[in-house]
Amino acid sequence: MAFDFELVATDGRARAGILHTPHGEIPTPVFAPVGTSGAVKAMPPRDLQALDVNLILANTYHLFLRPGDQLVRELGGLHQFMNWNGPVLTDSGGFQVFSLAQINRIDDDGVTFRSHLDGSAKRLDPKASMEIQQNLGADIIMAFDQCPPPSDREQVAAAVERTHRWLAQCREAHPDDNEQALFGIVQGGVFPDLRQDSARFASAMDLKGYAIGGLAVGESKAEMYATLDETLPCLPGNRPRYLMGVGEPDDLVEGVMRGVDIFDCVIPTRLARHGAAFTHHGRINLRNARFKQDEASLDARLDNYASQFSRAYLRHLVVAKELLAHYLLSLHNIDFLTRHVENMRRAIIDGKLKAYAAQFLARYRAPVLSAK
Repeated sequence: MAFDFELVATDGRARAGILHTPHGEIPTPVFAPVGTSGAVKAMPPRDLQALDVNLILANTYHLFLRPGDQLVRELGGLHQFMNWNGPVLTDSGGFQVFSLAQINRIDDDGVTFRSHLDGSAKRLDPKASMEIQQNLGADIIMAFDQCPPPSDREQVAAAVERTHRWLAQCREAHPDDNEQALFGIVQGGVFPDLRQDSARFASAMDLKGYAIGGLAVGESKAEMYATLDETLPCLPGNRPRYLMGVGEPDDLVEGVMRGVDIFDCVIPTRLARHGAAFTHHGRINLRNARFKQDEASLDARLDNYASQFSRAYLRHLVVAKELLAHYLLSLHNIDFLTRHVENMRRAIIDGKLKAYAAQFLARYRAPVLSAK
């Protein structure tokens, strides 16, 4: 099946669509849980399917280092390796190279670094990133980019120039086809002119989709929203738009209202490992003693397997460091974000997104409740 983005409805700048891929349709807006090493932490693929998860992300850098992209290819690619039949997106590896690895040298052609696992010397450049992602066999792949600190204009400008050069090389190494959709990444920190220039450069490549990188990396929420306001209008309206690494429930609202179609983030499983859960009245920390005798479920608006257990029991699991806590809270948090974007999609189609957003944010950001 050819890749195709079908626009179903709009409400203001928000869009409801369908991204067609070889492994199924992705209704948008969509939230993708992150399976860094080929597994969403504590979540079997069976349960992700039961939650109607339509897209998961796997990490190029981590899979390149372990078990190796060649091995994954020999074993049938990521879908078969993970026993996941739905669409998969892989990032370029660029963010992890700059954030995790001990970098030896950055040059205009790529990055030489030492693995955070064993210290061995490695090299990643646009061609290698494309080869690794082709070996992994994801449906959607990302161009190799440089993600700099968002507020240092000199560093950001240099990173934008490299990202553009590398995007052209990725495009050359990955001709347009119907097996994998190449997305370009827009950089530019919090600087409107750099973001707009980057968005226009990427758009001129006529790619299957476009990602906005370099946000949620230290800037304020206001800066992130303002950057989206400057960037999104410069991207083609007939292609999906992907905001990388963003998953807070209120940020999803703000992103969707500005025209973002795809989100991903580690936050639902990371919070679960720390005993925290999303609710429609704000995030709660189950380590708090006030939940010791709380017989209520995590969120009355949700009906998943975790809903069968009381907050008191879930708190007990968290305090006792039982692995079941990680599973149940991960399931709940992923379900929360999945239903949240589904509700926004439905509201867009019905022309009621503004009302949904106002009601959701009023509850979720309520100072008295969120401070508990």
